[in-house]
Amino acid sequence: MIRKDTLYDTAHELTRRAAIEIPRDYLTGLEAMAEKESEDLSSFVLRAMLENYKAAEEDARAMCADTGVPRFYVKAGNEAKIEGGMVAVEEALRSGLAKATHDIPLRPNRVHPLWRWDNNNNVGINAPEIEYSFEPDVDWVDITTVHKGGLFGTDYRMLFPGDGIDGIKRFFLDAMIAFGKRGLACQPAIVGIGLGGSKDTCMVLGKQAACLRTVGDRNPDPKIAELELELMEMGNNIGMGPMGFVGSSMVVDCHIEVGYTHTGGMPMSVHSFCLSSRRAVARDGRHCQRPVRHVLFRRPGWDDEVAAGPGQPVGADRRTGGDGAPDLRPDHCISRPAAPAAQPAVAAASVARDAVHLGVLPLLHRLPADGIGRGDDDLL
Repeated sequence: MIRKDTLYDTAHELTRRAAIEIPRDYLTGLEAMAEKESEDLSSFVLRAMLENYKAAEEDARAMCADTGVPRFYVKAGNEAKIEGGMVAVEEALRSGLAKATHDIPLRPNRVHPLWRWDNNNNVGINAPEIEYSFEPDVDWVDITTVHKGGLFGTDYRMLFPGDGIDGIKRFFLDAMIAFGKRGLACQPAIVGIGLGGSKDTCMVLGKQAACLRTVGDRNPDPKIAELELELMEMGNNIGMGPMGFVGSSMVVDCHIEVGYTHTGGMPMSVHSFCLSSRRAVARDGRHCQRPVRHVLFRRPGWDDEVAAGPGQPVGADRRTGGDGAPDLRPDHCISRPAAPAAQPAVAAASVARDAVHLGVLPLLHRLPADGIGRGDDDLL
């Protein structure tokens, strides 16, 4: 049984870690980038960033004055037993964030879009965003917090099949140049790209690609992985570096996530994570350095069950050309049991797959919880 107070403590601690401690994968990538940067001003900025990160950890203070808009990603095992159920998870995350906002402290960035009032704790109507997904046959709960900037660094374009890979590259370059020249993002950063889905799904995929994948991780589809590397190289050769200065250090890594889409379109979103890449993850209250994958279609076979047809074997991942995706577990988190043997796709399995794959619960944006100040109902 996972206790509610453990979830509360985890939310509080993850919020602190994300605000103060740089993820090691990103720090390693940034150090490598600093070694290669040849422009004096960009090199100076990169080294100043590294010094700032070190000072933040030593002083136990937030690494940036703008602490972003904290959000959570929750991945729950189907067999997980949680005191108070999933409602308790949401209460704990909201309350833990509210307390951490004052304790760390974080800047209380969340305000009502029209009336501009706030609860002084980063909690309010539909805030923080909490995305849910689920994993079969396991009993753990992963919680990841991400503190991404809430103003800029995101763009969207409806491409069409005829645009092809060249259209993807063109929009990527347009976005990177705009982010750098107009100060719409803080470089360097991990850049996430969402391809496909509906417009809202496309935006979600791009943000997950930027925020939940680690530096050096590659998409299991070898052609998409090749495109990730090509876009990263292009982004670092447009003549801009840190904060838009002349240089070659704009993209620490590039990640792409895809979703099936309407046959007539190819929607694309581009998301630049913060230059601090603020994220932290825990499983059952235990902190881990690397985030656990939250994108459900990476589990082999889930998307191909229905496509296989009755009586046909399933479980082969068409994106990898093999029977399994790479193991992306954190090194020192609780082990995940092996996936069950693949079974023929049948109607019942199809319905169950679709129900789990949705992986989203309505946000309890009217939910009052201890420690979050005024209840949301009081705001209306």
